[in-house]
Amino acid sequence: MKEKKKNKFKISVVVKSVSGIVMLLTLFSLVVGAIGYNGFTEALLEQYSNDAFNTANTAVTCIDTNRMDAYAGSKGKTEEYLDAWNKMETLCNTEGVTFIYVIRPDLTDYAHITFLFSTINNNSGYDSYEFGYVRDTTNDEYREKYRKLYEGKSDKEIVIRDKGYIETDPHITAMIPIKDSTGKTTAILCVQRQMETLVNVRNTYLHKIIFVLIITAILVIIIQSIYLHLVLLKPLRRITKETSRFAKENVLPEKKLQEKVKNNDEIGFLASSVDRMEEKIVTYVNDLTKITAEKERISTELSLATKIQASMLPSIFPPFPDRTEFDIFASMDPAKEVGGDFYDFLLIDDDHLCLVMADVSGKGVPAALFMMATKIILANYAKMGKKPSEILSAANTAICSKNREDMFVTVWLGILEISTGKLTAANAGHEFPVLKQGDKFELYKDKHGFVLGGMDGMRYKEYEIMLKPGSKLFLYTDGVPEATNSEKQLFGTERMLAALNEQPDSHPEQILKNVRKSVDEFVKEAEQFDDLTMLCLEYIGKNGK
Repeated sequence: MKEKKKNKFKISVVVKSVSGIVMLLTLFSLVVGAIGYNGFTEALLEQYSNDAFNTANTAVTCIDTNRMDAYAGSKGKTEEYLDAWNKMETLCNTEGVTFIYVIRPDLTDYAHITFLFSTINNNSGYDSYEFGYVRDTTNDEYREKYRKLYEGKSDKEIVIRDKGYIETDPHITAMIPIKDSTGKTTAILCVQRQMETLVNVRNTYLHKIIFVLIITAILVIIIQSIYLHLVLLKPLRRITKETSRFAKENVLPEKKLQEKVKNNDEIGFLASSVDRMEEKIVTYVNDLTKITAEKERISTELSLATKIQASMLPSIFPPFPDRTEFDIFASMDPAKEVGGDFYDFLLIDDDHLCLVMADVSGKGVPAALFMMATKIILANYAKMGKKPSEILSAANTAICSKNREDMFVTVWLGILEISTGKLTAANAGHEFPVLKQGDKFELYKDKHGFVLGGMDGMRYKEYEIMLKPGSKLFLYTDGVPEATNSEKQLFGTERMLAALNEQPDSHPEQILKNVRKSVDEFVKEAEQFDDLTMLCLEYIGKNGK
């Protein structure tokens, strides 16, 4: 049974995480490959075309442009004609083009062309046209290009046949007008180049790109898998295994977790916190069996747990003194010494701020441990650059894989693009957020997904909100609207909104004080049954205050 659970954990977290990376890399490779392929093809084709036009301009110098009528009447046998033909044939073979030919179209409808010169590359395997050969114009495209050249509407034209046409394989044909000294067009000179070389170069480039992308994808997958295993999964497994062992045996381990888990981050802090908590719990149990007077020690231990839990939450405000685009303040008052509510905020990069508000089922130490593990999992997936919906899905998978106590947590998670004010968020069964976009705070009824830890394989929807400078976002747990007075009446959402709108333009810290004051005045001497956790963000904008 244990082996099956371990395998399930590997499949649900490692494989799914790597699969997501593979899909992103595949999409990235396809986009980059398509852009590179098209760009490279266009660049090669442009170079091919320029070379053809350069050859055409050179070929014009092989003939006397004022003697086109004489060439037409020479029947291809005069010394003058043969001299020009020899020069053109030599150019055709030295430049590596397939054909160089001179034609005169039928000017009535451009439906026929007559060949005056026709030279062929000796290595091409094609046949040239004889002097005076008359043939139909290939199609309407050629007819219009001949017309433009003869009527002076164009100085050059090109035809691309990338799938082959009639006698030849895929090719390009560059055409320029032959003009006499008066500027009159008397014939058209054409240079044809086969595209075999272009296709070969392009295919070689494509093969190299595919090879490089495959190698890169493999390396990224391997490195990311190793990184994910070493930094996140392996330490969490050790922590989970130790907490399960301690829950059953209630004795300290031979080797502390912080000696096994070397992470210098929240996971490392969690390991040291578990070590300290285990030590304190063992001490508490041992002392409790010796003397009843040591009950005071319980308060001390729970006070330490409270400090440990409090140290897990951001408590220094302002948290980012050098960032003037936003202001933030948060508070958490547990119903017991330790609670299951938590908030978090962290800069993923210079332009993205992640906000979290969550409520773990249950109270006390189990909820606190579950809270710390959940907080670390969410933070780590956020740092990996995932979207809110992806963070919640991945966190749900990780929690479900080792959730033997069937605990769950409601989570609202949003990522603010600081430069634009775009807030992308997803809700896993948590309370509706409250927004102030204008003069007052209003409830924003967003889309709810299922709680984290409730069912494996859940997917979450996300939505976007554009925050304007001066906008405020208020997040809270159900301890606020469900605060109860001695007459069993709930504080409710309406009283909460009224407290928010008492001074809606105040600093986030004052906003939270107003809500807490209103709750205290309503509850009075009644016992606090649930954690009170609140967070307020004010979006100022890129220009600051």
